[in-house]
This record gives sequence, structure tokens and C-alpha cells, in this order.
Amino acid sequence: MPTDPDVLARAYAACEAMARSHYENFPVASRLLPKRMRPHVAAVYAFARVADDFADEGSRPVGERYRLLDDWGARLHASMAGAPAGGDDRDALIFTALAASIRTLQLPVGLFDDLLSAFRQDVETRRYRTWADVLDYCRRSANPVGRLVLRIAGYEDPALDRSSDALCTALQLANFWQDFGRDWRAGRLYVPLDDCDACGAREADLETGQMTPGWRAAMRLVADRTQVLFTDGRAVCDGVRGRLRLELRLTWLGGARVLERVEAGGFDVLRHRPTLGAADAPVLLWRAFRWRS
Repeated sequence: MPTDPDVLARAYAACEAMARSHYENFPVASRLLPKRMRPHVAAVYAFARVADDFADEGSRPVGERYRLLDDWGARLHASMAGAPAGGDDRDALIFTALAASIRTLQLPVGLFDDLLSAFRQDVETRRYRTWADVLDYCRRSANPVGRLVLRIAGYEDPALDRSSDALCTALQLANFWQDFGRDWRAGRLYVPLDDCDACGAREADLETGQMTPGWRAAMRLVADRTQVLFTDGRAVCDGVRGRLRLELRLTWLGGARVLERVEAGGFDVLRHRPTLGAADAPVLLWRAFRWRS
């Protein structure tokens, strides 16, 4: 049975309000996106935002967080099987909007399952042994969002998908290095342990607040790898059209500038978190309009 238009409008409005109210480094359903895309992107964001909150809510027992994530996934698949979302609470509105977007645009449900698998990993995983392990996490935590944005925009191209994956992974990694100190204090470390060992970066030094030469070397290593991914991710910014092209270019430039700040600060991201502010906006816009493919 088709969803009542008033209910659907209310559902999308709730998702867009959620997207606007949360802090993010990079634009979410921003005014730069074509108007027709914004409600669908906001529905994807709302689904992922709630699931991420389930995974990261430290006051809840681990078992409860897994249960919430499992219920969230079950509700996703039930909505795709035709079960009504029911009610007018936040969660019901999210699934009303998301189910409509998935059906209307034929979005791959497997991408949402990938997101949920990454959120489940967030519950207890605090260290990663290899770079491949970190990339596998990004494959499920970040890359699905880029592919969903492309599908919402009407693109289904393997080359664009690959470049989008590189960009989304680079953005995720840049955020990790930006939040290094915050994550460490929360008990998480995304620099692979193999790289820490190779560079002589010891966790004991972080306990004393020291960003030693070994840690700076490890950060330079992962930052250099991240820069390669940003380079590979430029193609998707040139492969789309219209306002989405400017949106992706600004997103690329914002992430790359965060990485610049990490390096400019001598990789001392334990005590100092590099951020972007209002003064960066004109610089990013200038670079976006002078972008060369």
C-alpha cells in the first residue's frame, strides 16, 4: 500500500532536520545538492546516524548495543518486505522515508547491511592489526555512503564506484587522524599496530602525552597512504555533473585540507585537533572553482 503523502513528507522532514542538527566535518544533504536528492540522502544519513549512536553509546551494556543494532537491521528488512513502519515517532519516520527511497530509487539493501556490520564492529573493536584491516572497516563504514549518493543521483558506473570508494575511505581516514587524540582518550586507535611496531610507536608514550618521533613517523606513514586515496578519489568529482560536482569537489577539498592541517601541525594530533573554520570556506570555494581535472 502506498505511503500517505503527508506522512511521507513528514518522514523526510524529520530526516532532514536530523541531518542539519548533527555536527559533521563534511556536508550532509547540503544546499549544494540537487533539491531532488536531499530528502533521500537525509533518509540514508538518519538511518546511519541512529545506528552509529547505538554502537557508540558508552553507557549501554555491550549486549544491549548489539541487540539495538540487530533490531535496526531487522526493521530495515521488514520495511523492505512491506511491513508498515507504524507510528509517528522518530524511528518510524526514518523507516518510512528510507523504505520509500530504497523502493523508488532501487537502492541496494546490501549497502545498508554493510554499514550495520561496521557499526557492530565498532561496539568492541578498539585496535587494528594491519592496514588491510583498517581498509576493510572503511569499506563497510564509509564506502556504502558514497555509492548510495551516486545511486540517488542516478549513476551506476563501476569506475565511478571505485573512485567514490577511494574518496570515502580517504575522508574516513582523514577524520581518524584528525580525531587521533580524542579517539585515543576514548580507548580507540586506528593506526595499524603493525605500522606502530615498524615505526617504534609505543602506546605507553601516549599514556604520558608524548607524540614521540616514532608516533610522528607512524602518522606520516598513514597520512601519505591517505593522500594516495584522495588522489584516486578525484575522478568521481569530475565524473558527475551539475551541483553534485561542486558538492563532491568541496567535500574532497575539505578532507584534503584536514590532512594538510594534520601535517602542518607536525602530526601532533594527540594534544591538538586540527579543524576547519569559517576562514576556510572562501579558500575551499576558490579552489573548487579553479579545480582542474
